Amino acid sequence: MKKILSLVLAAVLSLLVVSCGGSLGDDLQAPSEVTAGGNDPAQSNDEKSEQPETADAAIEETVLVDQDGVKITAKSLNMDGLLGAELKLLIENNSGKDLTVQCQNASVNGYMVDPVMSVDVANGKKANEALAFMESDFEECGIINIADIDLSFHVFTTEDWETYLDTPQVQLKTSIADTYEYAFDDSGEVAYDADGIKVIIKGLSDEDSILGPGIEVFLVNDTDKALTFQTRDVSVNGFMVDPVFSSEVVPGKKSIDAITFMDSDLEENDITSINDVELSFTIFDSESWDNTIDTDVIKITF
Repeated sequence: MKKILSLVLAAVLSLLVVSCGGSLGDDLQAPSEVTAGGNDPAQSNDEKSEQPETADAAIEETVLVDQDGVKITAKSLNMDGLLGAELKLLIENNSGKDLTVQCQNASVNGYMVDPVMSVDVANGKKANEALAFMESDFEECGIINIADIDLSFHVFTTEDWETYLDTPQVQLKTSIADTYEYAFDDSGEVAYDADGIKVIIKGLSDEDSILGPGIEVFLVNDTDKALTFQTRDVSVNGFMVDPVFSSEVVPGKKSIDAITFMDSDLEENDITSINDVELSFTIFDSESWDNTIDTDVIKITF
């Protein structure tokens, strides 16, 4: 019962914090024009790619982590869990300390996602736990089946929250990985494209989340470092606003996320329709905060 309540709570919280762009879906209003730095309109990607349907994936029992008294084994994959697909894990703690285990930096089929899992395991004990993927994340990213899962684990002491172990990134391939045809929908207006980093403006949704409307973006990180994307100097119809947006993308992965405008900000400025948005992206190394890229001002017209 405790596990079910935790999953339900996490599902409710996911409605507040938009993951993988939120469920913007087919309601997007495509921008009529995107320009960067006062230059000509940005390049447009019009072709959409869709992932083919395949038989449900399965996994072989695989040890993901065996380090410093912590062992995590992937036991099975269930595509029909309470919130969506679930990866069943066996967690063994022989560290000498009571530990809490969480997942971080997860991706499925190359798309960043935010699965739900936090489990306490007392010293000398084991726990069976499900790493739950949100169905809404899969829908937004167009994921029909699972070919591979990339992830790492953050392990900390349960009593004082001190970091005990941050595991290396590990990849788990499923039974369909070798024949799976990877497809990414990068349609939209290219706002930034340099040095393996790309930002594509996909469109505006009037119902991004309960916080307010949002602009869906497609982010690509083909560098060798984890990157965090944020916005600065944002205005809507000429009025300065503070949207909600911060997206981390690990090397070689992609993300669909949303720049969410607060209803309260729009109401304070008597904005009933989003026509023009100006912003810049700040992109930096997630670990060191170094090598910051500040893009030119990007103007988006709807």
